[in-house]
Amino acid sequence: MIIVSLIKQVPLPTEMRMGEDGLMDRTKAKSIINIDCQFGLEAGLQMKKKYPDARLIACSMGPQSFETALRKAISMGYDEVYLLSDRKLGGSDTYATGLAISTMLKHLGFTKDSKEPFIIFAGRQTSDGDTAHVPSQVAENIGIPQATFVERVEADENGYIIAKRIIEGGHQMMKLPIPCLISLTPTGIGPRKPTLVGAIKSRKSKINVFGVDDINLSTEKIGLSGSPTIVSAVYDIVSDRPPVMMAEGQGEKQLIDDFINRFNSGGNILQKEETKEKETKDLPDFPTVDIRNGAKGILTWAEITNGKIARPSIELLTPARNLANQLGEDTKITTLLIGKNVEPLAETLFEHGSNEVIIVEDDRLQEYLVLPFSDIFAQVIKERKPEIVLFAATTSGRELAPRIAVKTGSGVTADCTGLEIGNYVNRKKKEIIYPILHSRRPTYGESKLATILGFEFPQISTARAGTFEMPLQQKGRKGILSTFKPLIKEDHFKVEILETVRGAGGLQGLFEADIIVSGGRGTVGDDLKLIKDLTQELQNQGIKAEWASSRVVVDAGITEYARQIGQTGKTVRPKVYVAIGISGAIQHIAGIKESGKIVAIDQNPKASIFRHADFGIVGRYEDIVPELIERVKNGFRFGI
Repeated sequence: MIIVSLIKQVPLPTEMRMGEDGLMDRTKAKSIINIDCQFGLEAGLQMKKKYPDARLIACSMGPQSFETALRKAISMGYDEVYLLSDRKLGGSDTYATGLAISTMLKHLGFTKDSKEPFIIFAGRQTSDGDTAHVPSQVAENIGIPQATFVERVEADENGYIIAKRIIEGGHQMMKLPIPCLISLTPTGIGPRKPTLVGAIKSRKSKINVFGVDDINLSTEKIGLSGSPTIVSAVYDIVSDRPPVMMAEGQGEKQLIDDFINRFNSGGNILQKEETKEKETKDLPDFPTVDIRNGAKGILTWAEITNGKIARPSIELLTPARNLANQLGEDTKITTLLIGKNVEPLAETLFEHGSNEVIIVEDDRLQEYLVLPFSDIFAQVIKERKPEIVLFAATTSGRELAPRIAVKTGSGVTADCTGLEIGNYVNRKKKEIIYPILHSRRPTYGESKLATILGFEFPQISTARAGTFEMPLQQKGRKGILSTFKPLIKEDHFKVEILETVRGAGGLQGLFEADIIVSGGRGTVGDDLKLIKDLTQELQNQGIKAEWASSRVVVDAGITEYARQIGQTGKTVRPKVYVAIGISGAIQHIAGIKESGKIVAIDQNPKASIFRHADFGIVGRYEDIVPELIERVKNGFRFGI
């Protein structure tokens, strides 16, 4: 058995900087092994307990400075390390990165037909990109099954891998054959510290370094020029909320009295400065070029959860309709619906905006599986030739889209909060490319908004759940109902779902709630009991309320991923968001900034959450929340 861990060295989120060329400038930033990758490293070490004779290998791609991360892997217990480092790889997008890493792995002998069994571990995503694309792309390039967003993994007595995979509202237990790829979330077993013996060994160990020529990697599809997507623009993200109104008083009773008075008064008003509109530069006198080569229309995926179309898949029809309107009246929205006995669900899609629904039905497709679903999608894309393909950025959508992108040779943009049609001025070729999809996504710790363009078709993007409003339902609206008979291979079902567990709350409740009460690190002392009590009392008053948490609470195993708010969790837009004991990391703010009003409660008066809130209360969780619960019992409803 060989156990391979893929790792990446990333700059500390607080020290991320952008170069003038739109790429990350790492020269002045302190770096660490990406957090999720550290959990992948530990998973490999844990797996060695099952296979004591296993060889542990760590691989990375990046500049020579990445040797630091590889030496740490050795100090933790890994036997060999390999670094793919070449200036020709600079500026590679996720597609090119996945291609390069998988080519290195195949050069080392890791193919789907390898005689010696192997397992590849990776982190779910990296803090500098947060795409979660590369694990899926490596698995597809090698041709092996995968399980992503995994928090627990072990080997059974028959040589299969049993993985607990996080899904919206719960988890799945999966059984995978070897070889396979597993990507780990930071809710797994925490990484161990290097040993003294390991540290000594790491200083003496050889770092095996490859260039692209060493692994016979063509430069056609790597680097900035070979990547199917580019970053065309980057802007700072600026808060548009007015200054916070802080409650004043002695003791929790006075603080809550003052807060309620301020809340009922409506809060501060944002004083916008008059600014001159940015001058729009005239486009150069270049000819306009259409590079779609016959590709036309928009294709979306309807994910099914608990027998219904998942809300994020319906939300997706809002940006799809806007894009279709920009492209022209004859642009059609087609939605692919895969499953068992799913035809009745097409009505929901028609009523929310789909022009055509393509049905693929098979008893074996009742539960989502990435191997058959990605292959079916690729077959539909080949036949229909859409110019744009959209997925909701759910756990399933975020692993499905990049695998399809490899099959179609397309780029993919993750976790978009804005989608529109625009142009691209190619000054080198002296031409204007139009129309082309502008996919906008927050990046670099949610401090920047990047615009990504794709030059291969279809252009594929995933849209952050909760970002786009639900399209209006038009009762009785009809569309074209089609069926598609794909070629389904038996080996696409080599991954078995042993169990699917979904809770009653979580995803749907968070999207529909008028008030969300969310707990962070400062509320873990009672396992969020007061958070839940406040939520329950709001519900008792007839208010649509739900409770949630920050990532640190989920990582500690106190609550499930379905209730995580933030960049790597859910984006919500309630009328009121109550953040309690949450420090206010920018990644969390990304998930709540669309809220109507934000109320922050924290005992640290300097907590950054207050810079993003409308109302603030400084006080201890155990003192403030019980008083707030009493006020809700006496009729305070947060304006709802």
